[in-house]
Amino acid sequence: MAPNSAVPDEQVVVGKEIDHVRVVTLNRPKQLNAISPELVSLLATYLEKWEKDENAELVIIKGAGRAFCAGGDLRVFYDGRKTKDACLEVVYRFYWLCYHISTYKKTQVALVHGISMGGGAALMVPLKFSVVTEKTVFATPEASFGFHTDCGFSYYHSRLPGHLGEFLALTGGRLSGKEIVAAGLATHFVLYEKIGELEKRLISLNSGDENAIRSVLEEFSSEVNLDEESILNKQSTINECFSKDSVEEIIKSLEVEADKEGNRWIGAVVKGMKRSSPTALRITLRSVREGRSQTLAQCLKRDFRLTMNILRATISEDMYEGIRALTIDKDNSPKWEPSSLDKVEDAKLELIFQPFEQNLELHIPESEESRWNGKYENSAYAVRN
Repeated sequence: MAPNSAVPDEQVVVGKEIDHVRVVTLNRPKQLNAISPELVSLLATYLEKWEKDENAELVIIKGAGRAFCAGGDLRVFYDGRKTKDACLEVVYRFYWLCYHISTYKKTQVALVHGISMGGGAALMVPLKFSVVTEKTVFATPEASFGFHTDCGFSYYHSRLPGHLGEFLALTGGRLSGKEIVAAGLATHFVLYEKIGELEKRLISLNSGDENAIRSVLEEFSSEVNLDEESILNKQSTINECFSKDSVEEIIKSLEVEADKEGNRWIGAVVKGMKRSSPTALRITLRSVREGRSQTLAQCLKRDFRLTMNILRATISEDMYEGIRALTIDKDNSPKWEPSSLDKVEDAKLELIFQPFEQNLELHIPESEESRWNGKYENSAYAVRN
């Protein structure tokens, strides 16, 4: 059975109940399973139902087509830009879903065989078990189109080794399947050709027993050996540059390092950052830095505030300009306002980080901790370094 087995085209999310196993398929393949209001509603409904179902022990999440989940549907945001809080309900529901997945009481396995980006990766990273392949691509590219690293990634990125989290958040750098596992953002690397058989074996277990599931996953897994040019082999340079206090200092440090032998890769990084929204870069850096000392719930609440303030264009229209340039007119020439980092006002940044009135906040429990176990500590990359 192929990982993208055919399911009815008209169903945005397809749920199957197989004895003690539940399988949910994100089914918007033509849209790369982008997060839409309907997808959020149906996925949340299935997961909430199954968590209460005494017969459900294992939940498998996968995507149809060539993507797991490519993140938010940017056109939904763009089309709702003139209506105050048009996207409030879907944003609120998805943030609750991010929390719910991170604290889920049943065993979950994500089979991630394609694109997993932005908010879509929030359906992969927090799970107890997440499987990626050589076809998997991970990135959080939000700053490049005027947004911010959202849906809990101020928490996850801030807990990556050294300053890798800042690098990924500010540059939108892509990780391959092996790199995702090496960095601790997924648990197992399995060759794409084996994913279908793996899914069959997981279903045949008919159990949520973590030891049994881990044993099957390890049986199918391949060893993670990084290519010499992997960005994860640039950790010392990343730590040196992305530990600086400001985006401006980070860019200056990168430019200094770019002149050193073996650092040709830095040129593209600097170019990409200079093309990104200055406001988004400053928001993102501050958010990830704050996340280092906060719980998942605190990070999700802040991420929610930032998301809503950006959608409301509280201090900038950059996100809508970024979406226009990327997906509407496709000219790839956004006109940011303000146009440079030095023109982004501290007072305005402070404004969008302030808590909302209590009735407008994201209401999630503070007591439950994320089930994300800091996979990095047990990863091949951590052992090697």
